[in-house]
Amino acid sequence: MASTVRRPSRVAKLPPRERILDAAEELFQSEGIRRVGVQAIAEKAETTKMAIYRHFDTKDALVAEWLRIVAADYQAAFDRVEAEHSGRPREQILGLARFIADGLPDISHRGCPFINSLAELPERSHPARQVIEQHKALQTRRLVGMCAEAGLSDPEQVAAEITFVLEGAQVSTQNGSIDRAGERLMRMVERLLVRR
Repeated sequence: MASTVRRPSRVAKLPPRERILDAAEELFQSEGIRRVGVQAIAEKAETTKMAIYRHFDTKDALVAEWLRIVAADYQAAFDRVEAEHSGRPREQILGLARFIADGLPDISHRGCPFINSLAELPERSHPARQVIEQHKALQTRRLVGMCAEAGLSDPEQVAAEITFVLEGAQVSTQNGSIDRAGERLMRMVERLLVRR
């Protein structure tokens, strides 16, 4: 999960590029990509549209960079669980599930930035959508690798089922249809690892 903690008191202290990204993240998360214009980002970042275009050629480039940062946060979660549970792939998988489960309360308003962005950016050629697709492909490869190392009989199938559970929990939390989603998510992933 991407951090949803905002840093309004830091805005004036951040370098211009970081101010822009910080403001864009907050606005994209709270209002959506399509609803937020470059002028609103400039105002939130306490800068100008011209300054934004000095750092990012287009709004689409800014959106793609924001999602690269969000993707890096998720990949860092993989790195952490691999380091914390070195040589114990089942615990690594459970660590990833716990990372998602613990972040569910933070996504109850707008939801997962990847899922929301995909809904707003239907064009497959959009640079931000390409960032998401590359991130998800890497995430899947890493999860399949963990499942294989855990000795699961069909690593690709188990990784797919875990992915469905993780992403479904995020959507269900956002729409409020399932209570105790984090607890349920953990039980489901544990059962997937035991029955294989």
